[in-house]
Amino acid sequence: MIRLPTQSNPPDSPRQTLPTMYDLPSDNPEDPGLPDEFHFFQPLLLLLTFQPTNWNWEQVFSACDLNLYYDVNHTHWYKRPDWFGVVGIPRLYEQRELRLSYVIWQEEISPFVVVELLSPGTEDEDLGRTVAKAGNPPSKWHVYEKILRVPYYVIFSRYTYQLQIFHLVEGNYQRMNLTDNRFFMPELGLSLGLWSGRFREINGQWLRWMTPSGELIPTDNEQAILAEERATAAQEQAILAEERAIAAEERAQQLAQRLRELGIDPDNL
Repeated sequence: MIRLPTQSNPPDSPRQTLPTMYDLPSDNPEDPGLPDEFHFFQPLLLLLTFQPTNWNWEQVFSACDLNLYYDVNHTHWYKRPDWFGVVGIPRLYEQRELRLSYVIWQEEISPFVVVELLSPGTEDEDLGRTVAKAGNPPSKWHVYEKILRVPYYVIFSRYTYQLQIFHLVEGNYQRMNLTDNRFFMPELGLSLGLWSGRFREINGQWLRWMTPSGELIPTDNEQAILAEERATAAQEQAILAEERAIAAEERAQQLAQRLRELGIDPDNL
């Protein structure tokens, strides 16, 4: 790992001699999957833009970093997707309260799409390279593909900007080809793809939901900005129209005055 030299610190300062954030990615070294800042902002953007056009919003649920319990015979086994979306389920648990977790034997509907963000500590399991030992919980890949049978499994690397989308076909995940770094999911009426832009004042390469043609599904903040821009544009158009009307009136008065100077009554024309 390359570390940039510091100019303002003495040679024996803690900044130079102690581990950096790259060495200490979480407050629990035994749990490399604990989220960093990216693991907060990226799932949030997915949550804000997940607006399936083929479903009533009251029948759409999505969550970030929420425990997903999947085995009725092992009720304490769970996975914690970075983000997942479900359709055909009430937004609120039993239509009355926020969920503490997502328990498949109570909900009875599996997630429709799951997104995992690659981390050095979880990459092998995310990509299905690990084999669970007897008696231990199965891998994420196995749970999503074989137990929950999630139709779409998405893996995104913030380091390489590689987006991989797997579709469940005859019980097995098949990697799908992307068009312009996005993929259309007809069941949702949405595309999922990469976008270079600014979210929460941070410039980056983000994964977000789009229309089938690739137009962005705006967040609430983006909608507010667009509304403000439209209001400003409408106000400017109104001011311009008023200025044009005043200018036209001035020209008419000038023409009438010129006609009077020529002995012509403009009111009798």
